[in-house]
Amino acid sequence: MALEQITRLAAQLGECLQSIGAQVSTAESCTGGGIAEAITRISGSSAWFEAGYVTYSNVQKTAQLQVPVEFFGQVGAVSREVVEAMVCGAQRHSEARFAVAVSGVAGPDGGSPDKPVGTVWLAWGDGQRVISERRWFAGDREQVRRQTVETALAGLLSLVRGENPIQG
Repeated sequence: MALEQITRLAAQLGECLQSIGAQVSTAESCTGGGIAEAITRISGSSAWFEAGYVTYSNVQKTAQLQVPVEFFGQVGAVSREVVEAMVCGAQRHSEARFAVAVSGVAGPDGGSPDKPVGTVWLAWGDGQRVISERRWFAGDREQVRRQTVETALAGLLSLVRGENPIQG
């Protein structure tokens, strides 16, 4: 069921983007390209998907998306500051109007008391503003990643429709 929902969201996103002549890019860490994969699962997505950045390491977040290196020591990779910088970097480099960025702890390892497994930061940008949100997803690694992809796509769809991407 979840795969069908993700595919449906990606198809709806594509329809909305095409209707306004806009493109989207992704900047992903914990999902490892899962958002871009869902988008490119849709036939014709080359008309509205500009680029996907999989920046799993902090070095690549800085190299590809210009996330300030000091953020990692100050607030860590799983933070508002990092995903907001990632989404801005994706928009700047791809020139896509819309973008989404995610960074989180998918597990089963890597959690800490302040950032337990399932903690994910998401950010969406529309070329004029950046909106970010921290979520906690339950389940194993696959479930956390799947929920992140679904939330990222649903937020993008809301943003493209002119709505708030934060889903309560």
